[in-house]
Amino acid sequence: MSVDYCEWQPPAALQDRIRCAWRLQEEAPDGAPQTIYPDGCCELILHVGVPMQRWRDGHGWQPQSACLFAAQHRSAIRLRAEGPLDCIGLRLQPWASATAAGARLADLRDEVVDLRGIAPALADALGRCLPRLGPNAHGAWAELDRTLEPCGWPATIRGAVECLEEQSGNVRIDALARAHGLPMRTLQAQFLRWIGLSAKEYARLLRLQATLRELDAGASDIAALSIDRGFSDQAHATRELRRLTGLPPARLLRALRADRQGDSAIALAAAFVRGRARRSATQERPG
Repeated sequence: MSVDYCEWQPPAALQDRIRCAWRLQEEAPDGAPQTIYPDGCCELILHVGVPMQRWRDGHGWQPQSACLFAAQHRSAIRLRAEGPLDCIGLRLQPWASATAAGARLADLRDEVVDLRGIAPALADALGRCLPRLGPNAHGAWAELDRTLEPCGWPATIRGAVECLEEQSGNVRIDALARAHGLPMRTLQAQFLRWIGLSAKEYARLLRLQATLRELDAGASDIAALSIDRGFSDQAHATRELRRLTGLPPARLLRALRADRQGDSAIALAAAFVRGRARRSATQERPG
């Protein structure tokens, strides 16, 4: 399996709405199931190649549309390529999650939906500009800037998100509410309205993503890592990692290590965690 995945930053004018853009390509996928781990961001996705299928419990493998809104997820998404893969995505800033879904955002948790069904004009615009997107594609970025208008998120919700991100989610939610001058109920309502997750769910995803990054970077002491990341103990971290990834930490750690030699089972998830596809040893060898 040879996955080509890369990310790039949007221009400064769009960084309040878009965290990054990415492109995923694979000419001859083997059709094996792949996973993507949630990171607390919603995404707008355009399949230029053959759209991937998604696994839904109780329904099996389901076809997807070419233009998608991936809402917040609390556990891994399972995907399977059905042909040549070429898709382009915009990872939205967490506080800009309602850009496409509006007030329906919380109701779409754990869903990937046809963007044309909820925002047809936005789907048309993405179809025009995403295929032209790249680090220096000024015209495409300018069209996105005109299309993705700020959706009116409160300053308090952006501040709360940034506070959680600075601490990798290791913040008490009641303390977070006090720091931003909000009652707990108001903070929770604002998170559901603008982020699509409760504050506690969002903080949990940040802790788990930080744990995944450290495991991928070489950490192997799960017990020490659990305490550093704010879990009550190793058993708590194990339960949460299993829920997020579908794998216990020891098996996840082996899979991440195996990917360094090209194991396809974890390649897609690992590429998204790292922000790039890891090149094979042959590709890395100086020419």
